[in-house]
Amino acid sequence: MIVAISGVNDTDNPGPGIGVARSLKEADSSIKTVGLSYDVQDPGNYMDFVIDKSYILTYPSQGWEPIFDRLLYIKESYGLDAVIPTLDAELPLYIKYQEELNRVGIKTFLPNLEQFELRSKENLGKVSEILEILYPKTKKVFNIDQLKEAVNEIGFPCVVKGNYYKAYKVKSLSEAVYYFTEISNEWGFPILVQEVIKGEELNVVGAGDGKGNSLGLVVIKKMTTTHLGKIWNGVTIKHNKLLKVAEDFVNKYKWKGPFELECIVDEENIILIEINPRFPAWVYFATGVGVNLPKRVLDVMFGKNVDTSSSYESGKMMVRYTYELITDIDNLSELATKGESDG
Repeated sequence: MIVAISGVNDTDNPGPGIGVARSLKEADSSIKTVGLSYDVQDPGNYMDFVIDKSYILTYPSQGWEPIFDRLLYIKESYGLDAVIPTLDAELPLYIKYQEELNRVGIKTFLPNLEQFELRSKENLGKVSEILEILYPKTKKVFNIDQLKEAVNEIGFPCVVKGNYYKAYKVKSLSEAVYYFTEISNEWGFPILVQEVIKGEELNVVGAGDGKGNSLGLVVIKKMTTTHLGKIWNGVTIKHNKLLKVAEDFVNKYKWKGPFELECIVDEENIILIEINPRFPAWVYFATGVGVNLPKRVLDVMFGKNVDTSSSYESGKMMVRYTYELITDIDNLSELATKGESDG
């Protein structure tokens, strides 16, 4: 079986692709993995012990047709049975055209567009209500005057964040204006101003079968993070209330495919911060403690029987580290000129 995976940018701002590929390879060494990359310098392009072949794609901003043509080329020239997209920017395209992919023999396992939109900060308050948990006080703003009103009402420190991407904790109006401008220039409006919530940051990764059933769940506590908020060290915990919230999320929304819920937990209160409609960068952590969600999702795609248990040990620790991979410059040149490489 040949599976294409995006998000192979395994840097200090890692994508989920390498974790997904590792999970598949460890479950079944016969699986061949294809790295879908948007940058010739993505480390995954040179990790031939995880990625069997790499291809460069056009950016999602250029539309679906060049991506679709590229996937057809990969299928015809190398072979391709399934694709697992892992980046937020490309997911709307894959979701919209997943039936087109299925017709040409490339399987996916993704939420629909309505489910995808649950991740919008504008919708998280309603989701929290339905799941009977909390959501931070949040104001939607479109200009500087509204920004000033929002920060005065919420107070400092507060968080200035995009509706889909980027979030910064600010301590002054000048900082708020700076990040308001930065985020809006890159991602547009609305911008959200949100109260800072104190507590432990707990994340849960899981997947749903699209019929209301979970394919497995793992909860972790973030111990240390990078300056971009990416987990560096974490530990598994058993938090029954949060696991129940994740099960309710899958059941009530009939969620299909992978997801991550980012939450703050203050004693018994669970506050929803983000919904990510994809695997997180730390997905291999779940695999390492016995819940291989990428393999389970792949098995469901092809109608195989799947272990759906969420059995894992608490107190297992993940340590992310940097690593130097030595390769030949010819590999980069091949990617840059031909758009593909064997790594």
